[in-house]
Amino acid sequence: MTTSTLSASSEVVSEKLNFKKILPIFVIVLIDLLGLTVIIPLMPLYATAFGASPLLIGVLGAAYPVMQFIGAPFLGRLSDRFGRKPVLMVSQLGTFIGSLILGFANSLWMLFLARILDGISGANISTAQAAISDSTTEKTRTQGLGLIGAAFGIGFILGPIIAFLSLAASGNNYHVPAFVAAAFSLISIFLTWFWFEETLPKELRHSSTQKPPFTLQAMLEAVRHPAVGFLLVLIFAQQIAFGGFEQLLALFTLNRLGLNASGNSIIFVFVGLIVVAVQGGLIGRWSRKYGERRLILAGLATLAIGLSLTAFTPRQPMPSYSKAALQAELQGSGTFRTHENPTTQNLAIEIPDDSQKGWFGLAWLLMAMIPAAVGGGILQPSINSLITQKARKDEVGGLLGISAAFLSGANAIAPLIGGMIFQSWGSTAPFLAFGLIMAILLGLAFFKVR
Repeated sequence: MTTSTLSASSEVVSEKLNFKKILPIFVIVLIDLLGLTVIIPLMPLYATAFGASPLLIGVLGAAYPVMQFIGAPFLGRLSDRFGRKPVLMVSQLGTFIGSLILGFANSLWMLFLARILDGISGANISTAQAAISDSTTEKTRTQGLGLIGAAFGIGFILGPIIAFLSLAASGNNYHVPAFVAAAFSLISIFLTWFWFEETLPKELRHSSTQKPPFTLQAMLEAVRHPAVGFLLVLIFAQQIAFGGFEQLLALFTLNRLGLNASGNSIIFVFVGLIVVAVQGGLIGRWSRKYGERRLILAGLATLAIGLSLTAFTPRQPMPSYSKAALQAELQGSGTFRTHENPTTQNLAIEIPDDSQKGWFGLAWLLMAMIPAAVGGGILQPSINSLITQKARKDEVGGLLGISAAFLSGANAIAPLIGGMIFQSWGSTAPFLAFGLIMAILLGLAFFKVR
């Protein structure tokens, strides 16, 4: 075999993702996310059972992303210094302890303690992204990072189902899903210990020991980084729009279509399936064919279209809708009640009346969800992949940690901004505002992303 043949063969191999090497990372992240997504549907009701007000429930929801915003960059930098495996183990241990505290909670402060501990140790995802960056080439990195997004999609499909089954089996005992989440965390710890192999060689760690400890100044310096600064701003801004979309979607469908929790779960499963298809398979092919810059521009454009279409969803409930039945459910006058003060007691959301029922409203929303989910599925892995390509090897973990921190910060800010717009100007306004943000970012990215 000639030298040119060997070179061509090597190049073909380098363009294919090494699934055998990536598989342990994917499975560990998926197991971790199952623990997280089992908890997410439970938290508002769990807090209500302890008499929390709607405001306190909102603060509790923000506790995790705020603490992750603080903790992820520190642990990302530590993973550059000590390797991915030990930091992944420490973060998973924090998640495990947080889930146990949640399971044994007998007061509201224990819920806060659990979410704060889980959030501040939550470098699982950014460390896994760094491990994938270590294990891929520039041509396969977007596809590898897209598998993290696919794990998110699968987790957000299976997690609520597992929560529902565990509640049904335990007679709505809120402690049981928390212990199920702890079990998933324990499994991920064992998988990391016995299956995951360190991806950052020792010779590449020493250079990061010369870096100063992570500070807010380090984040500001990262934003001013000539190669990746705009990409960090971009990932923060797009997550405010997409995160706000995710957080407000249930209230929006309640207002426009009269969907209850069961109806909304169908919408989220639909979105999750699209994200899994995009990030689990299509994005790798698209990345190799079009490159990250075109993917980022396409993601911003499709997300802008999807959010704008969502804003104009017709106010039409489904044929089976009953305003009286939905009001009874929201007011806690049905059979399901978690406390004398139900979760939605002070939720001032106008719901549709019983006239003009049909399928067009739901069909419109599902149509709008397709470009919104495709755009949201494309952006994060494409931006993070471009960050890893433009950064030095010894700063990848730290920059991905900062990227994860920006995502957490956006997730904490998005529902506050969106909720304020929703309350002040109605349900159409936040989705139009988020769509406009994406359109502006598209114009900026066209000139700044190279």
